[in-house]
Amino acid sequence: MGGPSAAAETGHARSPLHSAPMSIVPLPIFERDADPKFRDAMTDEEIYARLKPPTSIVVKFGRMKLVGEYPYRGDAKPGCGSKLVVRSFRAVEIAEMLTTTCSNSGCGKSVSRSEMLNYIENSGGREYPFQTNGEVLRVATVEDLNRATACADKARGALGRVREIAGGLRFPAKIVDLELTLDESLLLVYYLSDERIDFREVAQALAREYGCRIEMRQVGARDEARLVADYERCGQHCCCKNFLKVLKPISMKSAKIQKATLDPLKISGRCGRLMCCLRYEDATYEELRKRLPKNKTRVGTPEGPGIVVDSKILVQLVLVQLDSPDGGFGREIAVPVEDLMDPDACPKPGEVADSDPLRGMSARKVRAKIAGARDEKLAKQDRYRDKNTGPGPADGAAGGASDGAAGTSSAAPRDGTDAAPGDGAAPAKKKRRRKRKKGGGADAAGAAAREPAADAGDDASDPIADAIPDPSEDLGADSLPESARDGEQGEGGRRRRRRRRRKGRGGGEGGGPAGGGPSGSEG
Repeated sequence: MGGPSAAAETGHARSPLHSAPMSIVPLPIFERDADPKFRDAMTDEEIYARLKPPTSIVVKFGRMKLVGEYPYRGDAKPGCGSKLVVRSFRAVEIAEMLTTTCSNSGCGKSVSRSEMLNYIENSGGREYPFQTNGEVLRVATVEDLNRATACADKARGALGRVREIAGGLRFPAKIVDLELTLDESLLLVYYLSDERIDFREVAQALAREYGCRIEMRQVGARDEARLVADYERCGQHCCCKNFLKVLKPISMKSAKIQKATLDPLKISGRCGRLMCCLRYEDATYEELRKRLPKNKTRVGTPEGPGIVVDSKILVQLVLVQLDSPDGGFGREIAVPVEDLMDPDACPKPGEVADSDPLRGMSARKVRAKIAGARDEKLAKQDRYRDKNTGPGPADGAAGGASDGAAGTSSAAPRDGTDAAPGDGAAPAKKKRRRKRKKGGGADAAGAAAREPAADAGDDASDPIADAIPDPSEDLGADSLPESARDGEQGEGGRRRRRRRRRKGRGGGEGGGPAGGGPSGSEG
């Protein structure tokens, strides 16, 4: 009596903690249904003939999409989506079949009772509009469907008259919608109000008007959207109208956690309240947020300790402001939450070298940044040179004529090429030579004596140019574009430009050592 066969005969299941596995007895009916040859050989009519009528059906009915499970005693075998005539707790009305409940639920076309009850519990529990007081009468015929359409049209046409009666009786609420049952024995009036009001006078007037039972139902703003709304901005049916049965309130905290815009016009639905979809991912955001440190807390990173400035919930990144070696605040870095550590166990601020400031930038952006810095540096050098060498080409003609009379040559062009004696002189040197010739005599000799000092000043290092950092020193010449990798960069380029300027001045200027100007004539 203690073996597996004895347990199977007595019908007692063995404990799952038992060491010996429980024997599985194959059932012939399931083995036959699982055989592909047997299923392929059967036609749809044969498969339908083998099905048994359901004993209970889950239906959806009414303007508020109430759900109920009602017993069924008919011989027909309806499928999901079939229209049925049911007697609900209100009256006789048209319902839509959702599914059937089966104790086995192994056919894939029905759900078990435990699954259905679990779904109801997760969807609102006691607040879920689930009904069991009623029964399924029959499958709806064409006459039933036509009558249901006529009742809906009649209720829609009577809405204006009901609002007129309510306005005449000074009813302090808005009449939202009407619903007339299939047997026309009940007229449901949905009105919008935030407070409880006395509607007995209105109900009596409507009963005299239509000669049926009147039921007044108070609804809120979300229920109003369920009755009259159609589509939301996402392009789908409103969730309250489509599948939501329990409309729980939404707080602004959910929008803040999800980093959504706080503009009420963008996060509000058709009802004017916060959109229900903000609650769908609220639990996920709350779980991910618990893994992140709070702002203004001290954490450790692979690059040193710092303070949390901000965090991104979905990507699980933390923005940390590092401590500087001098005791202040350093730069900000983004660190994954997995790389955070104890601030006492992480490297100290002075032990970690600063990372590349161009980290995270693409190669194209790095080249553009380097080229921009190089162009800015050269522009500053040109502005400094123009400021210290005189005015522009306005005085060029007069200066050139006086230079020709004195037998001097022009200064070297700024591009570094050698200048011929007959070429036009540089505007800056023209002005200085004209002033020397106007002075004449000793003044000219003094000016000629001061000319070598001016040339020596040109050979000196440019203070503004030296103060500008060269971006190509840290990143290498290979990372620069071709326009910035020519021979006119670095200290060597500056020396070559100075040599060309000295060569141009020494070949024809009278103020230089090899010139034949006033200084040479007096000597």
